[in-house]
Amino acid sequence: MSLGTLSSNVLARFDGPFVPKLVSVLREGYGLSALRADAVAGLTVAIVALPLSMAIAIASGTTPERGLFTAIVGGFLISALGGSRFQVGGPAGAFIVLVAATVARHGVEGMLLATLMAGVFLVAAGALRLGTFVKFIPYPVTVGFTTGIAVIIFASQIKDLFGLTLQGKEPGEFAAKLEVLAGAAGTVNLSAVVLAVVTIGVILGLRKLRPHWPWSSSPVASKCLAAASISSMRRKTQSSPAC
Repeated sequence: MSLGTLSSNVLARFDGPFVPKLVSVLREGYGLSALRADAVAGLTVAIVALPLSMAIAIASGTTPERGLFTAIVGGFLISALGGSRFQVGGPAGAFIVLVAATVARHGVEGMLLATLMAGVFLVAAGALRLGTFVKFIPYPVTVGFTTGIAVIIFASQIKDLFGLTLQGKEPGEFAAKLEVLAGAAGTVNLSAVVLAVVTIGVILGLRKLRPHWPWSSSPVASKCLAAASISSMRRKTQSSPAC
């Protein structure tokens, strides 16, 4: 039995009310051009998703590798079992607020349990065809929720944006967070500010001059290189003997 016949028999077994889009695409035929386009799209998403997943883990009080593993495994499952060929799988910034609050109150074990419960609810909602009820949510509610999440996420980035040094752990509550950050205003790190300003400038410049480029992901790589260079120079300076 040839490899093509074997793969056709395997794909033929996927039949029922739900068939992953990956199976449908392979049945229709998958060429080199489609693979090249998907590879570029996947790399673009990964450049943004992997650092964001580690940032969510750090902001939630856990270690960065947990966010990295979650993004890799979750992204693979979404791509393999998703129902759309254009679906993007990765961490969402809005989860910073939810995950951080859950870990702070119930620990990592409670967050894992909440994730499993959310998955069960999603599967049940899909089986009962409840997704159509989303259209009944008022538009102001959606905009207000998104705006509130954006403000909270922005507040969570102020510490790293200015390189502030806090005496204790950064509070999760919005008002308490702003109070602690204001008290640490005297610990601004000039290197962090310059790095942040350059990164924002590159993003805005690419967005205007090259709108078809992945402008949101390109500065991430350059920022990582710059941060690694600064860290290397600091280690060399600290290790060099005094004259």
